[in-house]
Amino acid sequence: MIFLNPAVLFGLIAASIPVLIHLLNLKKLKKIEFSTLSFLKELQKNKIRKLKLKQWLLLALRMLIILLVVTAFARPTLKGLALGGTTSAAKTTAVFILDNTFSMSVVDPNGSYFNQAKQTIINLLGNLQEGDEAALILVSDQSNEEVKTTLNLDEFSKQVRETEISYSSGTINHAMIRAADILGKSKNFNKEIYLLSDFQKGRLAGEKSLPDLSRLLNDKVKLYTFNFSGKKIFNIGIDNLEVSTQIFEKEKPVSFSVTVTNYSDQSADNTVLSLFINGERSSQQSISLSGGESKVITMEAVAKSTGYNDVFASLEDDDIVQDNKRYAFFYVPDKIPVAVFYADENDIKFIRTALGLTGEQGTVRLTEKNVDQISSFDLSQFDVVIIDGSGNNSGTDRLKTYIDNGGGLFIMPGENSDISGFSEFTSKLGFPGAEGAAGKLNETRNAVSFDKVEFDHPIFQNIFSNTDKKNIQSPDIYYHLKISTEGKGISIITLSDGTSFLGEYKEGHGKALLLNTSPVLSWSNFPLKNIFAPLFLKSVFYLASKDRPENEYFAGLPVTVTLSNVAFPQIKVMRPDKTEEFINLEKSGSLNYITYSKTNISGNYRFYSGDRIADEISINADPRESDTKYLSGSEFDSYLNEIKFKGKHIAISSSENASEIVMQSRFGSELWRLFLIAALITALIEMAVARSAKKDLVQTP
Repeated sequence: MIFLNPAVLFGLIAASIPVLIHLLNLKKLKKIEFSTLSFLKELQKNKIRKLKLKQWLLLALRMLIILLVVTAFARPTLKGLALGGTTSAAKTTAVFILDNTFSMSVVDPNGSYFNQAKQTIINLLGNLQEGDEAALILVSDQSNEEVKTTLNLDEFSKQVRETEISYSSGTINHAMIRAADILGKSKNFNKEIYLLSDFQKGRLAGEKSLPDLSRLLNDKVKLYTFNFSGKKIFNIGIDNLEVSTQIFEKEKPVSFSVTVTNYSDQSADNTVLSLFINGERSSQQSISLSGGESKVITMEAVAKSTGYNDVFASLEDDDIVQDNKRYAFFYVPDKIPVAVFYADENDIKFIRTALGLTGEQGTVRLTEKNVDQISSFDLSQFDVVIIDGSGNNSGTDRLKTYIDNGGGLFIMPGENSDISGFSEFTSKLGFPGAEGAAGKLNETRNAVSFDKVEFDHPIFQNIFSNTDKKNIQSPDIYYHLKISTEGKGISIITLSDGTSFLGEYKEGHGKALLLNTSPVLSWSNFPLKNIFAPLFLKSVFYLASKDRPENEYFAGLPVTVTLSNVAFPQIKVMRPDKTEEFINLEKSGSLNYITYSKTNISGNYRFYSGDRIADEISINADPRESDTKYLSGSEFDSYLNEIKFKGKHIAISSSENASEIVMQSRFGSELWRLFLIAALITALIEMAVARSAKKDLVQTP
């Protein structure tokens, strides 16, 4: 026998109370001398002995009542023995772990794995009785939120029926940890875990070291596993969709890299891979993959619209359809707002010509201001800021904030820039300063030229053909500042004296280009060369482009969204299923961060500030969920050993009667009712004996 509530046993000390009362009520007999003792001989000695016996019996009965009541509240339970009328009294906590990841969408002759699992849970609920509690844990749920148990089995059944397949992936180990936490808090005698899954090998546990759950999953816990895998699956999945292009222009081609993997043993011949932009099929290829093979497919399509363009790659249907689509997006600017700050207006005349500006026409919309006005100007309304000269350095803090928030800077010296002033200006922004100057103004004799050009950089995209790259006509640089990247950035163009002619630097969420030559004819003939105009225009496009996230975002996991220049205190989220959600920001400002966790659907999520799209994020399925390799029984047992599972594991096959097996293996009969009944009967006996003792006491002289 064991006790489910052993702490109550301290109440057994109360059984000593009747003894103490009895001892306190004892009276010391006084010896009194009588002249004669003849009348004492007539006392009925037998009645006195009988009265004393009843008093001792009453003492024992009262102690027994306390013992029985305290023991009943300690919930005594017989382990391994089911007594008629007592088995149902042993309450159960049943935790159901339901694998709702999309690998469970496979359909065999009995229906989808997922629907079979749900029906199994509904059937098992028939084994639970009033007072039993149940909890549902979904494998796709990777949160650490506490899961509540419920006594309402009808509501629980409804919850199971309404559960759907998720694009999120998860691990069985995470679900087991959450189940262990529930059972560790349970006071019920029967503690059971029901694990219903296809037992994917790659989704058992993501942790390198597994936790020790022996304290929570002790010998009182039973684990029932239901493995629904078994069908030979044909599945091809898209593992990655990457936008290769970095500078986007309307009616210009955009390149994509699509990684496709055949997760089956059989070959896939002439499978159609399609690429859609804004819902329109834009490209298509036929591919063949042998069993287990993975290929990277290059696709190209024309960007027909400005603004955010939604992209997805799609395969034909197979046994698992959720991994047949992969999502991405790119942004094509319509009118790029550019601010040009100059120390001398004559210094920017070639820049103005290169950008092809005529009022509001053209791709670039220009605003020109004196460099001393930077500190009083709202830079957040511009995608690119060009600075020719350094001014009084009063606007460096504002510029630093601008680039940290994702802006693009293009910095170059003015014709009459002071070397030390310009160096101080760039250094305050976190970029290298000039170590000095080389050459002389308007002096062509010692001119330097281009040495190394990184033609693979995005700003050279679509400017030169492969042949032209080798025959680029270098300008003559008469005078320039000696700037080295100093490990803070990369040199896109290097001069023959080793200095960086054009370098790129990353700062915060933005980027900057630093030119070591003023775009005027006294410094070089660079403005007269055919590379000048396209280089400046492409640089503006590059600086205006939005950096793509370094990491992929997987469905079900929270993402941090950076919202720049938010004008409203509320963000509207447009989900892939076209449902909307509104998020109130704690504060408004030039930069806001929000953590968004409702990412259970694959697709593109748009975040609006008013009517303006503040940001967009692509959410995709974890490709590890596509792998259809499954665990063997011994591999799962090894996992149970690693987490130090001390309970009993019972694997139930689809051909067995699950409800019958569970009922046969369930153990425990709580005896608290029997102890309470015994206490009540003892109390009745005590009342009868007490009444009889009182009567005898009155009748005894």
